[in-house]
Amino acid sequence: MMSQERAPAAANESRRERSRQIQRMFGRIVGRYDRMNRLISLGMDGGWRRLAADAASPEGMRVLDLGSGTGDMARALVRRGGRVVGADFSPPMLGVAARRYKRDGRYAWACADGHHLPFADGSFERVTNAFLLRNLVDLPAAFREMARVLRPGGRLVCLDMTQPPPGVFAALYRLYFNRIMPVIAGVLSGDRAAYRYLPASLAGFPDAETLSRMLRDAGFRDVSYRRLGGGAVALHRAER
Repeated sequence: MMSQERAPAAANESRRERSRQIQRMFGRIVGRYDRMNRLISLGMDGGWRRLAADAASPEGMRVLDLGSGTGDMARALVRRGGRVVGADFSPPMLGVAARRYKRDGRYAWACADGHHLPFADGSFERVTNAFLLRNLVDLPAAFREMARVLRPGGRLVCLDMTQPPPGVFAALYRLYFNRIMPVIAGVLSGDRAAYRYLPASLAGFPDAETLSRMLRDAGFRDVSYRRLGGGAVALHRAER
C-alpha cells in the first residue's frame, strides 16, 4: 500500500505530467489553432471573446490575459483600451502572438503556468482567460493565483465551454462535440489525438454553477455567469 507521504507526491507528479502533455499538444497544433477554433465553434468564438472583453471593461486597466494563446483575446482587450500582458505556458503559441503584435506597446508577453504565476500580489486590475480552464490540472490552485495577482476591487472574467442544460439542443450538441467534431477536426488538422482531447477535457469538468462556487471559495465575490452558444459556453465574471 502506498504510504500517506508518497500518495500526494504521486498525485502531484501525475498532474505535472498531464500538464506537460497538454503543453506539448498545444505546441503541435499552433499552426492550425486559429483556423480550427473557427471551425469547431462554427465561427462564433470571436464573438464570444468580444463579449468577454466587454465584460472585463478593460479601458485604462492593466490586464493579465491567461492562456493567451495566439493573442485573440488580448487583441479584443487592447481594442477596448486595455494594457495587456498575455501569458501562456506554450512558447510556440506565445511566439505567434508576439510576432503578430511585436510593434504595439500595448501588449507584453510572458511564458507562465497558471498554477504558479510569476507576478507580484495585486499586479493587475483585470484578469481574463478564454478557453483555458479545462486545461488546468488544479482549478482551485489556479483560481487562488488569479485572486492573488488581482488588486482588491479588480475583476476576473472567464470564458469556457460547459455542459448545456438538458434538452434537444444538449443532445445534438453532445453528438456534434463528442462524435462528429473530433473526426472532422482530426482529419483537417492532421492531429487526431489533439482533437480527441477536446471532448475529453469537458468530461468531468465542473458545470457553470460549480465553477461559481469554486470562485467564491477562492476569495471572489459578486460571482455571476451567463450562457452563450445555446448554453454550451459560460462567461463568468467575479470581483476580488
